Amino acid sequence: MRTPRALGLALLAACASPVALAIQDEIQVYTDDLDEKGESGVEIHINTTPSGRSTPDYAGDVPPYHGVRFTPEFSWGLGHGFDWGLYLPSTTDADGHYHFGGAKLRVKWLPIRAPEGGAGWYAGINNEVSNLNKAFSDSRWNDELRIMGGYRGAGWLVGVNPILEWGLSPGFRGSPDVTLAYKATHDVAPGFALGFEYYQDIGTFADRLPHDEQDRTLYAVMEIERKAWSLNFGVGRGLTPATDDWTVKAIVGISFN
Repeated sequence: MRTPRALGLALLAACASPVALAIQDEIQVYTDDLDEKGESGVEIHINTTPSGRSTPDYAGDVPPYHGVRFTPEFSWGLGHGFDWGLYLPSTTDADGHYHFGGAKLRVKWLPIRAPEGGAGWYAGINNEVSNLNKAFSDSRWNDELRIMGGYRGAGWLVGVNPILEWGLSPGFRGSPDVTLAYKATHDVAPGFALGFEYYQDIGTFADRLPHDEQDRTLYAVMEIERKAWSLNFGVGRGLTPATDDWTVKAIVGISFN
């Protein structure tokens, strides 16, 4: 009883907090992945936008069109359902110029999780604090709270991430931005799965965006899982006029153990 109550209180606390938009350096639905105590690894997040927004949203913004976002995420297991990670995002613009983004530090708590290799429900919270420059965010300091929930079955997985993001820098504090992220995959061979991911930015709690102004992207994804490495690859299609037309993404995971 205490664990669901703690998750609910954390979500309610986040809803009272504020927000800021940043570049898409990480396109991922968090599921039941967790580094156990003593384990470590790195995920390389790469994505690019062959067709999409080419004008900046604010002074210093790097539009996604023809840019390549590259973000290593280092992670370490802490035990007792916790791990933590460090992101170092960067991007190139349409002219090939390089921009370092800053740093993000996260802590993940996954108290509900099936045994390794087993089936069952999972649920937890990931909190991320970032210090980013203008290439990635108009607000320098930001915080993101991500709720993780879903079910892993025999050869399939479904997951959902309600995500709340708010700015911590002066002038950017207000109602949090809300993103909903969904995922469903099915194994078609041992260690190989196909499925989809869907991301929807709906605005803030105080001001929900009209449908055509929401960022909505549907990805067809494939996943490969091996003992020492993994790959998530997806091609996304924008579903509204406000969304980039096409985005291609990949996440390469490497275990150090």
